[in-house]
Amino acid sequence: MFTSSGPSVRELAVQALSSVERGYDLLAPKFDHTPFRTPERMLDAVEETLAQREGSFGSGLDVCCGTGAGTGMLLRLCRGRVTGVDLSAGMLAEARRAHSQERVDFVRADARALPPSLGDSYDLAVSFGAFGHFLPAERPALFSGVHSALREGAVFAFPIGAPIPPGHPLWWAVAGFDAAMRVRNAVWRPPFVMYYRTFPLGGVRADLLAAGFTVETVPLEHFGRQASGAPRWRLVLARKGR
Repeated sequence: MFTSSGPSVRELAVQALSSVERGYDLLAPKFDHTPFRTPERMLDAVEETLAQREGSFGSGLDVCCGTGAGTGMLLRLCRGRVTGVDLSAGMLAEARRAHSQERVDFVRADARALPPSLGDSYDLAVSFGAFGHFLPAERPALFSGVHSALREGAVFAFPIGAPIPPGHPLWWAVAGFDAAMRVRNAVWRPPFVMYYRTFPLGGVRADLLAAGFTVETVPLEHFGRQASGAPRWRLVLARKGR
C-alpha cells in the first residue's frame, strides 16, 4: 500500500476534490510512491509480449504517460523517437526528470485532442492505467486521435483486466468506489473523472473497430487464469490499417 514517501490522507482528499488535471499536478511528486503507479510486473509482461510478437519498433507514443512508467518500456522497445503525452504539467515534470538524458520528448495535451503535429508519426502507442479517466462517450475521440498519430500498420497496445465476478469482495470494492465518485461528481465541481468499471472489453473493441483499427487480444499468462480458464489479463493489440 502507501509508503512513508507517499501522499497523506489529507493530500489525497485535496486531490479528489480537484479537477483531474489539478489533482494530478498536486499528486505528481509523490505519485510513484502510491499503488496507482503501474506495477513493474505489468510493464515487464507487456514489454515481453510485444517483443516476442512484434520485435522492435521505430518510434513510440506513451498516451497519458503520467510520470513516465511506460516511457521506459518504450525506450527499450523502440529504436527511434519516443513521445510521452499527458494533460498534467506536474506529471510531465516528473517524467522529464526521470528520462532527462534519453531520446524522449514530452508534450502537454489532452489525449482526446492530440496535436496534429503528432499525426502519422508512430509505430507503437501504449497506455497504462489511464482509461478510467475517460467516460464511454469520450472513447471514440481518444481512439480516433491515437489512430491518427500512428503510421499504417502500427499498433496501439494496452492491458485490460477480466471482469470481476459479481459478489467477489473486489467487485464490491470497485462498485463502491465508482458509486462514491458518481455522487462526488454530482454534488461537487469541478468533476474528477475516475471509474473502474467503464472500460469493458466488448465496448472497447467496438469503439476501436469504429476508429479504424483491427483488434486482437493476447493472454498475459504472467498473471494466470481464472477458475473458468479465462485469462486474468489480456493485451489488446489494435492495429491500424490491416
